[in-house]
Amino acid sequence: MSITKSSVAAAAVCAALAATAITAHPAAGNPGAHDRPAVVRTAEGPVRGTVTGPVRTFQGIPYAAAPTGEGRWKAPRPVRPWSSPLDARTRGSACAQPTDQPIAIADGGSEDCLHLNVTTPAERTARRLPVIVWIHGGSFTYGDGASYRATGLAAAEQGAMVVTLNYRLGALGFLTAPGLHAPANLGLLDQQAALRWIQRNAQAFGGDPGNVTIMGQSGGGYSVCAQMVSPAARGLFHKAIVQSAGCVGPDGSYTRTQARKQGRALAEAVGCHDIRTTDSCLRRKSTTDLIAASTQGHDGYRPVVDGIVLPEAPARALAAGRFTPVPVLHGSTHDEMSGLASLQEITTGRPLTTADYEETIRQQFGTFAPEVLAEYPAANYPAPGAALSAVLTDSAWSTAALDTQRALARRTPVHAYDFAEAQAPYFTGVPRPAGFPLGTGHMIDLAYLFDNDLFEPLDARQASLSGTVTAYWSRFAATGNPNRPGLPAWKRFTPTHPSVQRLASGRIGPTDFAADHHYAFWKSRAVEGDSGDS
Repeated sequence: MSITKSSVAAAAVCAALAATAITAHPAAGNPGAHDRPAVVRTAEGPVRGTVTGPVRTFQGIPYAAAPTGEGRWKAPRPVRPWSSPLDARTRGSACAQPTDQPIAIADGGSEDCLHLNVTTPAERTARRLPVIVWIHGGSFTYGDGASYRATGLAAAEQGAMVVTLNYRLGALGFLTAPGLHAPANLGLLDQQAALRWIQRNAQAFGGDPGNVTIMGQSGGGYSVCAQMVSPAARGLFHKAIVQSAGCVGPDGSYTRTQARKQGRALAEAVGCHDIRTTDSCLRRKSTTDLIAASTQGHDGYRPVVDGIVLPEAPARALAAGRFTPVPVLHGSTHDEMSGLASLQEITTGRPLTTADYEETIRQQFGTFAPEVLAEYPAANYPAPGAALSAVLTDSAWSTAALDTQRALARRTPVHAYDFAEAQAPYFTGVPRPAGFPLGTGHMIDLAYLFDNDLFEPLDARQASLSGTVTAYWSRFAATGNPNRPGLPAWKRFTPTHPSVQRLASGRIGPTDFAADHHYAFWKSRAVEGDSGDS
């Protein structure tokens, strides 16, 4: 089949969006506390943040030197230390990116972008906080860290130091081109530089450098899997949370041949035709020219199997057990593809009919379509759009999710989930289809974990689920197990007992994920599955 998760799920989110256009006092005796908790002295110099309600926030802290000028397409370098307090009260620039998708940062960012943001509880205690490191998604092309405000995770009962970071994107972070003298996977190297910053500086913020959880969704989730495989990241983290990234799948990375072909196309597009002068030619180009000529959308860039940063494809390495065996919390949303399934209605104002559904399946699955339609008859669903959402979700996302959980569980502790809120918030200002409920689609789970202007505010019922989810996540970050008194029990996923926790208002507990998502049907057919990111 021709569909890819990266080009459909992420594009569906973007297309649907495009259819609308007090000072706390440090605890006595805490060796890391300061007289003014909004000022922290890092290894590189002091930073001044803000204290608001239950949290302290520091924004735009450079974790590496600006990769500009001679630093373009070079591995991250140490930042020059400073002595006067750095103003960390406002966000830094996002990394340079196209602005063709609504999930992009509107101003397009800049190359001076290697910043991170720290959020901690305002009240300091002698107990060191677990550290959660958020790696944003966006198809390795879009997004930033500062948009994900982490008050809920930081101020949860367990408490956490939450770090959200930027890393180089697209042509500036994942370009491999013949004639360009640059390491591959600069975006992954940036993430590792941020993790080393945390090792140096976590204690200054009250965090524990020996208890670091890397966490990402979609493209960020694939980044987490890549870091689990990368030799240079070993020892920099101790747990992993992977959301909406079935890393045991075919298109989570590029071969060097694929990457070089894509890189050559960019060089040609920007006017660098002679391979002998590609390096100097590309380095003379402006950021604007490079972004304009680079591949946009959701299929242009991936981590590259370079034999160094990424010695082999994460899908192969995870399946074979060649990865850092840390405890993993892994899952997906129940309705990953509902945004795509609703797209026709949103754009035309006409609900999908049974005939439309069947024709879409025939176009997508070809000779396999009759079997798909027999397995997913429209009559079994509230509306044809709901049937289409189920088919696309199960074939492209749920199967890969369960495959990933099975692979990981053979080597390390795994807790698996299915985020299945029936009435979830949606993207701010985007109309919902009248024909069927969207459930929890791609990215929507993030509305329960972060404050992000992309999403509608939570109502009281959704806020209650958010409290439970953030408690699970923060407990996992602290201990490697999401269970604690007061929360519904969450069984570990094992090869012999593949338990998956359903996360939904009023219905939290074990679910038969394989049956619900028709896993046996898809695994019993020799169908080309797809595993992408957004």
